[in-house]
Amino acid sequence: MSDITFRLQKVANAFAGKRLYRAIVLTSVISLFAAGGCSSAPHRHGGASASPAVPRIESRGCLLVGSTGDYRPLAWRDPDTGLWEGFGIEIAERIAAELGVRAEFVKTSWPTLAADVQADRPTFDLAIGGITVTAARKKTMAMSNGYLANGKTILCRAEDTGRFRSLSDIDRPNVRVMVNPGGLNEAFARAKLPHAAISIHGRNEEIPSLVADGRADLMITEIVEAPWYVQHDPRLAAPLLDEPFTRGEIGVLMRKGQDDLLAFVNDVLARMAADGTLAALKTKYGLR
Repeated sequence: MSDITFRLQKVANAFAGKRLYRAIVLTSVISLFAAGGCSSAPHRHGGASASPAVPRIESRGCLLVGSTGDYRPLAWRDPDTGLWEGFGIEIAERIAAELGVRAEFVKTSWPTLAADVQADRPTFDLAIGGITVTAARKKTMAMSNGYLANGKTILCRAEDTGRFRSLSDIDRPNVRVMVNPGGLNEAFARAKLPHAAISIHGRNEEIPSLVADGRADLMITEIVEAPWYVQHDPRLAAPLLDEPFTRGEIGVLMRKGQDDLLAFVNDVLARMAADGTLAALKTKYGLR
């Protein structure tokens, strides 16, 4: 048996049911591999009266997943290989497997994320990565239950660990704060640090090294992201990791009107928590 066939059989066997159902799933996935990709993008946004999302995804044979691809260790797209990896990526692949399809990842960005989710002709079914569940997002979009604790913190040079112990230590004109554009990190910095020298850098994954090189004093980041960079660059530190400025949870984002898909995602997340999969993934990626 080839490696691809073996892996496809594992996908099919993951679904409890009758032998005929497993055969249908396996045949559908094999056909998908042969076709080489999704046959179509999500349907035009139709609001709450839109047709159910899950049958459309199953018919298409692919779950289209939007992600910024710049948020380690949750969602990272290798610029050299184009491959995706991370805690959130594995969750998306599990959701796709439960649907009997494969996951295909679509690049988005923090400044355009909300517009991409709500677009009249969306390019993906849901978005995943370092997306915090907020009341503001839930007013215009749908969000799953939270599956990972999160909160705002800082990343600074190791030599400055004693310099920054509170927001008041940071909110000073001589402190250079760097953030990525368009997301909650920028919003937090502008709301809470009116006196600091805030600069915007377009590539989130480059900011830690810029801080380490002295181009900025610190980065506003989150408790799920900061430890990865500290572990991989000894020049960096996250001195307030255990005292985040905010507390929240990471969730899956999607447009409104996909109630069946939202319920399906919440069910998968609940079962991943119950069977220990989420805990194992947290350990794998060094998350709390």
